[in-house]
Amino acid sequence: MSQDHLDARRRQILDGARACFARYGYEGATVRRLEEATGLSRGAIFHHFRDKESLFLALAEDDALRMADVVARQGLVQVMRDLLSAPEPDADHPADWLGTRLEVSRRLRTDPEFRGRWAERSRQLTDATRQRLVRQREAGNLRDDVDIDVLTSFLELVLEGLVSHLAMGLPADDLEPVLDLVEESVRRHRRSG
Repeated sequence: MSQDHLDARRRQILDGARACFARYGYEGATVRRLEEATGLSRGAIFHHFRDKESLFLALAEDDALRMADVVARQGLVQVMRDLLSAPEPDADHPADWLGTRLEVSRRLRTDPEFRGRWAERSRQLTDATRQRLVRQREAGNLRDDVDIDVLTSFLELVLEGLVSHLAMGLPADDLEPVLDLVEESVRRHRRSG
């Protein structure tokens, strides 16, 4: 098999697994359900991933990389806006990322081994957010009276709050002004006159 074919197969597995984990959670995403969601046999799935945990971790890492890319180009608030604009979940949409993110949060609370493995990978989003804020400060667009690390933590905390809000099934159609306020709170305000 060519590398392109292997990469396409891996993407097929990740996309199917994303939808499966989002729908059933980690525990409910049985091998049979993963086979159905990916359209592949267990042998094909586990040829690419050692076990279900490795598959889930690769999926969460893939989502973190996608988010870090959005953060680098448009900022962490854009990631939040993408979550709010998500229609019904499908394999290519951030709503399925939300399901994965919720499972990551749950497993971080309940599984010390997973928490250790995830800690190595969770820095990507923090680093991307911090680098974006540094670039925005250098461009004169970011307030300079608050430390970059504090602003990074603030934005990550807002993201976690939004994820929790969405996880509880609370209405989200009126949160755009809230995100406008979050974005405005980190911007540099130029004085007129």
